[in-house]
Amino acid sequence: KEVLDLCVSCKGCKRDCPTGVDMAKVKIEARAAWADKHGIRLRDKLIAYMPAYASHAGRIGGALALAEKIPVISGWVKGLLGLAPQRSLPRFRKSFLNGVHSSPETNAGKEVLLFVDTFNNNMEPENALAAQQVLEAAGYKVHFNTVPGQRPLCCGRTYLAAGLVDQAKAEARRTLDALMPYVRRGVAVVGLEPSCLLSLRDEFLNYDYGDEAKQLAQSAFLFEEFLVQEHKAGKLKLDLKPLSSGKIVLHGHCHQKAFDAFRPVSTVLQWIPQADVSVVESSCCGMAGSFGYEEEHYEASMAMAELSLLPAVRKAAADAIVVADGTSCRHQIHDGAGREALHVARVLAAALSV
Repeated sequence: KEVLDLCVSCKGCKRDCPTGVDMAKVKIEARAAWADKHGIRLRDKLIAYMPAYASHAGRIGGALALAEKIPVISGWVKGLLGLAPQRSLPRFRKSFLNGVHSSPETNAGKEVLLFVDTFNNNMEPENALAAQQVLEAAGYKVHFNTVPGQRPLCCGRTYLAAGLVDQAKAEARRTLDALMPYVRRGVAVVGLEPSCLLSLRDEFLNYDYGDEAKQLAQSAFLFEEFLVQEHKAGKLKLDLKPLSSGKIVLHGHCHQKAFDAFRPVSTVLQWIPQADVSVVESSCCGMAGSFGYEEEHYEASMAMAELSLLPAVRKAAADAIVVADGTSCRHQIHDGAGREALHVARVLAAALSV
């Protein structure tokens, strides 16, 4: 358990190992066995069940943010949960998908389903809005991962992080049931958070859901992957204008690199006139979901970030745009370098000519 606690589930081993051993999956199985025998602590429960309560937390997000600014309250909460006192806590906000409805029966020519994950839905809704704006500017009818009377669909990754495999599998079944009508009609499922969207291409295949899981995996793309694919097929046209600063510093999410899905980010950024994209040669940012929040892992998390990512961000010009698609990556950059990093969708939305 001590050894696997230090695994950040970056899936670099899957890419680099000659026989493709995936230690992230080994860690899930080990955590599941531990959870079955010992149960899970409160901290793990809060992470695991975040998809179930995030929208409710968003309704009192202002009060939660205020509480964090009070050292006595903030310190007590972090100490109770075993969170690093140096960390800023996630800010819950009004759900982007609140009141949004989609119908799989609608057939509107160019269509896409935007899979808005728990983090972008409830913490950074501006990313989902930007993605919608870009897709609609390119002429697509945008559907969303909503089901009437249910909370938004989820990849189940937070459950896997706590070793709750059965709950993750149930989330996958719910997602498959709702998305298959779109998939069978040829509608691409496009996601913003790499670890979440790529779960549809990886973890979902391990749940014994057969051809449905395979079909969804083949139809699931990261936002920038979809744009590049449609551009190559001659189906995409975006009118983009130069930004106030053409300097862009780009950090890649571990799962983007593991699944060879990082290059499209640089490609779409270079569509912006006068853009000068510089890629940070880095490994994992060290945040890795909840890993960097945990008190016992804080020093390791920061040491990983200081290898190359944070020094590169600090050296970047003051007017440079820092881009990182991962929620955890952006949080690490904020805490470690005091810079705001943006999802690529926000950068493209800012460059739209309309």
